[in-house]
Amino acid sequence: MSRFLFRTLTIFTILGALACNAATAAVSIPDPAVDAPLAAAKGEQTAVLAGGCFWGIQAVFEHVKGVVRVTAGYSGGAANTANYEMVCTDKTGHAESVSVVYDPSQITYGQLLKVFFSVAHNPTELNRQGPDSGTQYRSVIFYGTEDQKHIAESYIDQLNRAKAFSRSIVTQVVPLNAFYPAEAYHQDYAEHHPDQPYIMINDLPKVANLRKQFPTLYVETSGRR
Repeated sequence: MSRFLFRTLTIFTILGALACNAATAAVSIPDPAVDAPLAAAKGEQTAVLAGGCFWGIQAVFEHVKGVVRVTAGYSGGAANTANYEMVCTDKTGHAESVSVVYDPSQITYGQLLKVFFSVAHNPTELNRQGPDSGTQYRSVIFYGTEDQKHIAESYIDQLNRAKAFSRSIVTQVVPLNAFYPAEAYHQDYAEHHPDQPYIMINDLPKVANLRKQFPTLYVETSGRR
């Protein structure tokens, strides 16, 4: 049985409950001490992030002010293995990722990382998130520029030194070689299937935490529409 079919079974009502505390918990963390300033003019920049199933990460960032569009996909492996069934073998090097296109005049890269670390996933879990395990669910920041690398590494060091989490952050910071969009049925999955037990248990609480913890950044829908 594929992981996609497994996720759709209501048995996740039981299995997901084991990870419910992790899914519903949000961590209050400081702003990044090192960040890019807000741009003077409207534009588009891209952040590629991975932290567990891309359904939940996409759902969170689609509600962040200044985000233009979010695409679920794969990063870290080769083009010929960038498909869901192969990625689920845990042998492709890919991580389930999201490409977040944002307007740097409305939100900074560091602010996106603050959302990523505090409500979108648990950056202290190695090769797993909630009920999902495997290297395809690892926590990764795929940087596209040296500035992104510097901001990400500085923020991780800042959070670790401040002991913002009970354990050390295991998020990798690696160069972005390519991002491959996932299959159409994965796009906006949480939005299209809000009543699915997996989504209700693992992903909707993240969106609720975003609204609660970042009221000035939360929007009903991002600028992608």
